[in-house]
Order: sequence, then structure tokens, then C-alpha cells
Amino acid sequence: MNNKVLLAVNGTLMRGLELENNLKEVGASFIKESQTENGYRLFTVDDKYPAMVKDELGAAIDVEVYELSEKAMEVVLSKEPEGLTIKRIKLIDGQIVYGVMGLPFIIKGRKEITPYGGWRNYIKEIKK
Repeated sequence: MNNKVLLAVNGTLMRGLELENNLKEVGASFIKESQTENGYRLFTVDDKYPAMVKDELGAAIDVEVYELSEKAMEVVLSKEPEGLTIKRIKLIDGQIVYGVMGLPFIIKGRKEITPYGGWRNYIKEIKK
């Protein structure tokens, strides 16, 4: 079974960033830029990649949505850093898609970057 699914990414898998090729190699198609609904928090893991977690006190986080096969999504996940997984998330328009999420242990003691609204905004700020 190779059904197509939608995957929202919030960090280095985004267009023009370090791991974008992980999506290109499996034939993922860019669909749109979006945001999560309010209720997510974002943390930086050593300024190398972000980890997003669900939290009702959180905010909307910038994401990019891609279409790919279920098998391709498994391949992408297998190349993600330890501590990241895929779970269902809700976008600002109410659409439910898969999203790259951080496991609780990976954010422990990490700097929260939720106020930046997304990984791109954060990395622009730290490169100034």
C-alpha cells in the first residue's frame, strides 16, 4: 500500500535548508506554506534543528506541507535526528496532517524559540 499523505515540516527539511534533499529524494511534492493552529511550542536543539511539541499554551508555528507516499514518509523519518517522530497535527485552517514532532526528552533543558514563530525566523535572527 502506497497511499499519499500530507506531511508538515517545521525545520531543516524546509525548502532551501540542510535536509531538503531528504524530501526530494523520495519524490515529495511541495504543497503549501502554512502554520499550525495555536497550541504548539518550538525548541532549538543546539541551534542545529528544531523540535516542536503540542502544548495548549503554545502558539502557531510556521510549517511547509508536502505530499508523499506513506513509504516515503517512513524513509524521511528514518533520516531524522533521534528525538523526532511523526504525529498528527492540526493546521491553522483546521486541516489535520502528519507533522514532524519532538519527543519530550529532546526538549528537556533546550531553549524555547516559540516567540520567533518558526525555525526560519529563528535562524535568521541568530545569523545576524
